[in-house]
This record gives sequence, C-alpha cells and structure tokens, in this order.
Amino acid sequence: MPVASGPDLTRVRQRIRRAAAGLGLGPVRQAEPVTAAGEPARTTLAHGGGGHVEIAPVTRGAARGPRLSLVDSGPGVHDVEPATTDGHTSGGGPGRGLSGARRLVHACEPDTEPGRGAPITVVARTADVPAARSGAW
Repeated sequence: MPVASGPDLTRVRQRIRRAAAGLGLGPVRQAEPVTAAGEPARTTLAHGGGGHVEIAPVTRGAARGPRLSLVDSGPGVHDVEPATTDGHTSGGGPGRGLSGARRLVHACEPDTEPGRGAPITVVARTADVPAARSGAW
C-alpha cells in the first residue's frame, strides 16, 4: 500500500486491522500492530518523503499475526540505538514512537543506514488461546 498522504495513513491502519482480524486476532490484539505501525508509517511520510507498506501473514506453530514492512527512500536513521529509546525525537514529539512500538509487538526493527531510507519491519504475533473449560466459572 502506498504511503504518500495523510489519508493513506488511515487506510494503512484500516488494512492492518483487517489483516489482523483475518488472522483471528481479537480487538485488543488487532490494536497492537495498528498502533505499533502508526508511528513508523507517519515517519515514512514525514521524513522519508513517502513510501509503501507491505502486509503479510506470519505463522509459527499456533502463533499467528501480521508482518508489516514499512519502506521509504528518505535519509535513513543515522544512529538506530537512540532512535529506539524512550525520549528520542527527530520531530519535536514525545519520543515514544519506535520504543513504544517495540513494547506492543513481537518485533519492531529498523534496517537502516544513512542515505538508504529506513525500512522497518513490525511483526505482531499471538498464540492461540485455549478454549475455556466447561464449568470453569
């Protein structure tokens, strides 16, 4: 999906939610990848000049969820470690974008170097929850 305008950010979030729902994730688990991908998607637009998001299912045993790849061709991140730390900001915000995303999902990893853009992969997985036993209440 392209990320070239503000309305694209809304469409990306909606598509991620539908992908997560299609994999059987409940509403709370759907919100995790939507929220985690929101900041990198916004950064793709604001600092990377736009780009695109690829969404694919990932499964490992009973665990399943969406894998999101956010790709741009902007200036890249010069130093990844501070960029993934609470409080670091490149645009005047509160500095909780990538660090907050990492707390919500299985993986949130930038693969970047200066001058090469800042592709970020977000992997949200959840394990199947066993059905409640009859009479458990």
